[in-house]
Amino acid sequence: MGSILVTGGAGFIGSHLAERLVGAGRRVVVLDSFDPFYDPEIKRRNLAALAPAADFRLVTGDIRDRDLLDGLLGSERFDAVVHLAARAGVRPSIVDPELYTSVNLLGTTCLLEACRRHAVGRFLFGSSSSVYGNNRKVPFAESDPVDHPISPYAATKKAGELLAYTFHHLTGTPVACLRFFTVYGPRQRPEMAIHRFARLLAAGSEVEQFGDGSSARDYTFVSDIVEGIVRALDLSRDYHVWNLGGSRTISLLDLVDRIARGLGTSPRVRVLPPQPGDVERTWADVSRARAELGWEPTVDLDRGLELFLEWFRREAAGREA
Repeated sequence: MGSILVTGGAGFIGSHLAERLVGAGRRVVVLDSFDPFYDPEIKRRNLAALAPAADFRLVTGDIRDRDLLDGLLGSERFDAVVHLAARAGVRPSIVDPELYTSVNLLGTTCLLEACRRHAVGRFLFGSSSSVYGNNRKVPFAESDPVDHPISPYAATKKAGELLAYTFHHLTGTPVACLRFFTVYGPRQRPEMAIHRFARLLAAGSEVEQFGDGSSARDYTFVSDIVEGIVRALDLSRDYHVWNLGGSRTISLLDLVDRIARGLGTSPRVRVLPPQPGDVERTWADVSRARAELGWEPTVDLDRGLELFLEWFRREAAGREA
């Protein structure tokens, strides 16, 4: 049985996936650049429990580095690559679209070409619900048009799906594109909404609310996302696109209230203008994943927030110790 390469594997989703795969007896190689988009030490802590494992290897490097990719993919046989490495975030992509294009498009192209040269068994691409833009039809289905992204980040994710399809067409390699809907849970990046709101509320600070608070998201717990990736690894045979989402939607106002209740506090909100690039709502139709992967979200938002806040409190206590 060959190895599995997880790019971006020191990050939020990737570290959970690496733990799951190693725990299931698979050999995992993580490639991560430890980019300072947020504190690289957080990523190193994400992998601390895996570091001693015999079936785990960490490689530090950039997916745009052809020589590094050739050396890595030529060093052992890889059954699959799970490509999670990306420059993340809608709003920062508007500020620096060139960087997002370089990492998310050039980087993905370099990785796909390396997979072709080294005959990797299959390729999974971590895409995003942002590809749907301001889709008026809800819930969002994989067959809906995705030709109108409203941020550079979303555009790079759509383009990544197209690159992955072209790779599949030319090589016959099985490819799955997984559209993640707002993932949360332990190890969530510090700038993401639930983590940021919890930090501000715990400190008694104001929460910034962009718009009237009616914007809504479909939040998906990280263990459900990992389960979907694992099932796609086992089942993808051709070219597939699957939504992975909680399949329920919640407004920004309601989300802030729930986090505040979980922390035993009352929210103070500062209303700001809507931000360009932010979609009005997301909502996943997961019927295709249910039918083809046997996948179903199992952690509802109340339980997921409870698990997140337990982790959040442990992290805060650890910093104070």
